[in-house]
Amino acid sequence: MAAAAEGGGGGCAGRRYWRWSKADFFPEPSFRSWRAYGGALASTFPRLRDRVASRSSEAVEAGTLLAQSENPLRRCLSWVDLAFLGFGSVVGSGVFVLTGQEARFDAGPAIPFAYAAAGFSALLSSFCYAELATEIPSAGGSFAYLRVELGDLAAFLAAGNILLEAVVGAAGLGRSWTSYLAALIGRDSDALRIHVPALAEGFNLLDPIAVVVLIATSALAVSGARLTSTINSCASVVGIAIIAFVLAVGFSHFEPANLAPSFFPFGAAGVFRAAAVVYWSYTGFDMVATMAEETKNPGRDVPLGLISSMSAITVVYCAMSLALVGMQRYSDIDANAAYGVAFAAKGMKWARYIVALGALKGMTSGLLVGALGQARYTTQIARTHMIPPYFALVHPRTGTPIYATVAVTLGAACVALFSSLDVLASVSSISTLFIFALVAVALLVRRYYVAGTTSPAELRKFLFFLALIVLSSIGLSVYYNSSQAGKWPGYVAFGAVWAAGTAGLALCAKRQREPKVYGVPLMPLLPAMSVATNLFLMGSLGSMAYLRFGICTVVMLVYYMLFGVHATYDMAHSGEEIASAAAAIDSTEQGKIVPVSTPPPIGSSAS
Repeated sequence: MAAAAEGGGGGCAGRRYWRWSKADFFPEPSFRSWRAYGGALASTFPRLRDRVASRSSEAVEAGTLLAQSENPLRRCLSWVDLAFLGFGSVVGSGVFVLTGQEARFDAGPAIPFAYAAAGFSALLSSFCYAELATEIPSAGGSFAYLRVELGDLAAFLAAGNILLEAVVGAAGLGRSWTSYLAALIGRDSDALRIHVPALAEGFNLLDPIAVVVLIATSALAVSGARLTSTINSCASVVGIAIIAFVLAVGFSHFEPANLAPSFFPFGAAGVFRAAAVVYWSYTGFDMVATMAEETKNPGRDVPLGLISSMSAITVVYCAMSLALVGMQRYSDIDANAAYGVAFAAKGMKWARYIVALGALKGMTSGLLVGALGQARYTTQIARTHMIPPYFALVHPRTGTPIYATVAVTLGAACVALFSSLDVLASVSSISTLFIFALVAVALLVRRYYVAGTTSPAELRKFLFFLALIVLSSIGLSVYYNSSQAGKWPGYVAFGAVWAAGTAGLALCAKRQREPKVYGVPLMPLLPAMSVATNLFLMGSLGSMAYLRFGICTVVMLVYYMLFGVHATYDMAHSGEEIASAAAAIDSTEQGKIVPVSTPPPIGSSAS
């Protein structure tokens, strides 16, 4: 794609930022006329083979594609900023909402172990993100990593899930914000919503407050990364003070008898069910990776910011959940307002307002940082033309992608207005876990495969061991959720296969590349564990989550076949004659796994 981007409608000096034309949305030759589009559709499968086999490069994702935005994102963040952004994006309402629910119905007093298990999985993913962000410091985060290592199709599926997660996650936080505002003023959680009986259940409580909050936080996000980071850091100090209050009060009323008679009343199965649910409390840290393009020293700052924030958050979550079950017996915990009711039982009814304020602060920070990260994801996706490049444009004065921010915000606002939280949560969780698993696989590919360098024998060896890791992880997850879950031989068998795959990579496969600045320790163990834990947690989600995920995936693939494959193909090929000099230096199409011949032109309008 290189500077072929220019041929696909890239930046042009002197153009106004505020513009709206067909050429801004569909600049590719395949969409110049209905005849050209018909010719493109006729060449769908050759083009699909080309896009599946092709790989981008680090230089393209973090360099060449930036021209599509016409103006640069500004490098203004340090590792401290990133650590606070990580804290702000992760510590939202989840720990206040989900802890009581999962302690009451799934984990009991063992809820800290559920948070530890989910936090361990999230920390493994953060290690993978940290290395890839230093190697490919792009605003695209996981999308850019997958384009470089796994190709366009895998990156597109990730892109679709990233955008789905962005919209659904922001909508969920917006509706939670309304619920906690109602609690803060002593009203029922749905009291501030508008009931419309004519609409279906789950979609009949309109939430205009959530819409206003989403628009307000996004307006702050487009004002600039530096200002947004400063506001988030100040808000995070308030959040830390509230968490300190919860821990101090909780442990001052801690009663060991509340952990008896059984610490694991629902068994290990209950702990893992709870871990799959509370994992939602850890999501958002990947937003930090999208800020690499705006970080002063990404090679140092991104790993420090990511890993320090995630480590601290895991400790805080475990401590907060232990304080809750120590204050009140798990069977007496109120699933909907756990901390507020527990404080009231100790004669501190006023404390529920502090809890509600803490949750509101967390959700506001989550929305603010989410608006930053989601817009950066969208910007990089648009730079590749998987979605219209109009959304890649960066405003020259603010240095922020206003169009991308507005697009995500409007989508989230429409969903938040109608959809209930239970409809939103399962879709968001499965999308997140799927992307995290793909990122771990991409890191293994990066370390063990380099196109043009890795011999066919080494490639076959690597793919064999990688298949053992992935398939055994899927098998373990399926077995755990089957009727045979109580029998140990299955765990031994799948665990042995996973261990064989991991050991095979470590001892028999030759590493083809070492990181330039920061590398995941204990390679390949940690990425292999990340694959296993994310797939395992995916298996703990209900069938409805998979049904919704499947429907969304089918819709994404239909879009890709009708639009994405043609736009990205044109982006990679049709501008070559315009940008041949730059392409000779840095072609995005370097590193194909197998030679793929370029399909014939689709006609004069696409030539």
